[in-house]
Amino acid sequence: MNQIINMVMKIVMRKVLNKGIDAGLNKASSLRGGRKQPQPQGDIDDYGNPIKRGPTQQEVRAARRAKRQNNGQA
Repeated sequence: MNQIINMVMKIVMRKVLNKGIDAGLNKASSLRGGRKQPQPQGDIDDYGNPIKRGPTQQEVRAARRAKRQNNGQA
């Protein structure tokens, strides 16, 4: 008899718990306000950081070289 009562209690508690979880998820999804369109972003690297677009390393080196040469002539 005790086993039957325990079995029924497990079934009832499982159903109550699942209903509560479902209700919570439904409430949370309705609070979100629907699906929003993502804002356009620039390029993102593998870690989620934005990639800055600037001069390439070669361009920076050439500019430094030119600056050094101009300082030496003046």
